[in-house]
Amino acid sequence: MRRRLLAVLMVLMGAAALLLCIPLADAYARGRTEHLLLQRRSEAVRFADLADRMRTAADRAELSAEIGRYAQLYGAGVVVVDSAGATVARAGTGPAAEAATDAATEAGSAAGGPSEGAEARRRALTGRSTDRLPTLRPWGPRTVVLAEPVGRDERVSGAVLMAVPTEAARRDVTVRWSLIAAGAFGAFAAAALVAAGITRWLMRPLLDLDRAVGRLTAGSLQARAVSETGPPEVRRLRQHFNTMAEAMADSIGRQRDFVADASHQLRNPLATLVLQLENVEPHIAPGPGLAEHGRALDEAERLEELLDGLLALARVESGTAELGDEDVSRAVRDRVTAWTPVFRAAGVELVATGLAEGLRARALPDAAGRILDALLDNAVKFVPRGSRVAVGATYATYAADASAVAVVRVADDGPGVPEEQLPLLLRRFARSPEHQNVPGSGLGLAIADEIARISGGRLDIRGNEPHGLVVELRLPSPPPE
Repeated sequence: MRRRLLAVLMVLMGAAALLLCIPLADAYARGRTEHLLLQRRSEAVRFADLADRMRTAADRAELSAEIGRYAQLYGAGVVVVDSAGATVARAGTGPAAEAATDAATEAGSAAGGPSEGAEARRRALTGRSTDRLPTLRPWGPRTVVLAEPVGRDERVSGAVLMAVPTEAARRDVTVRWSLIAAGAFGAFAAAALVAAGITRWLMRPLLDLDRAVGRLTAGSLQARAVSETGPPEVRRLRQHFNTMAEAMADSIGRQRDFVADASHQLRNPLATLVLQLENVEPHIAPGPGLAEHGRALDEAERLEELLDGLLALARVESGTAELGDEDVSRAVRDRVTAWTPVFRAAGVELVATGLAEGLRARALPDAAGRILDALLDNAVKFVPRGSRVAVGATYATYAADASAVAVVRVADDGPGVPEEQLPLLLRRFARSPEHQNVPGSGLGLAIADEIARISGGRLDIRGNEPHGLVVELRLPSPPPE
């Protein structure tokens, strides 16, 4: 959004700079053209006055000398014609003289129509002076033609045609246009810096608020927007967000505290009840009563395990531990070594395959080991004897943003779970109908999923081929040093 806002401001400022500098440059070009016309027209008027007073050969010689000196000084071409169009006097060489001669002889333009010089000559012979020249630009025209009538009104006896080079005037226009362009560029650069500052001032609190919302969505209840800059409306929004976050964190904290306190307070009397049931067992005579006593003891122990799971889940959800760098390869090796005797006793083969060395992740302390304990505990409970459980760990890359993640994979070749029941496995207290009698609280995978989520990763479950389950733990890799 910041780039889009800055782009819009830059386009608007660029358009404003162009709308200001283009008319200014055009106005200067027109003014310089008018100045050139006034300068050269005064000389044309003087030559026309000399031609009008020309009576003798001496007058003609004086006129020729005057226009000769002028043509030599300014590099112009001057032609004096009578009312019939015949040339009376001529001075100058080069392109300017050729342009004056073309105008005097009514030469056509490249397009086949009358040239500007011929039009100026025609107007002068009707008693009208040249009152406008083509606007000078850095690229042209190189020569302009102006005409002044000799005599006035009905006494017009000829015309003075002047072809004036425009190099000096075009140079002035080029310099002034360069200054205008430099000023416009400088103003645009200064405005761009101001726009960048304004954009940063506007967007910094919004970006901070966006990051705080992202952290809050990810489960960090301590996330707050801290930026104090920005417009008053954005600052009020930050205050309202922080107030809402405080209220939500307080509400969720009270709920978690209640679950933890209730689990903890019920645990002690339940442990006492289990102990009393065990003490009563020797005093019960064999028969139906002893069987009922055994079932009651089993339910009490199952309830104790359930409370332990709720307490562990509450501790995970309310945990404030900082994320750290964890050696995933070592954690996987340690947990496989620790669980191997348990799997051997259950008649299930546990192997480590495809275990990458030096695999690291950024997660909660011992997140990989705790999650792997939950996954292996589930596997040893639900995978039948004679099956095989394989544990592997490697790096992978997300295609979306090319970020590296550490992947821990636990796969078995047991009977698996129907496809429609896979999403239920990560829910709390979830049990498939055929496993209702297996010991456990149904919280192991939920706790593991919560640890993965708080660590910035995720837990995925899918079917294995040809049968069984595959559970993948994905944890973000630590940033490069």
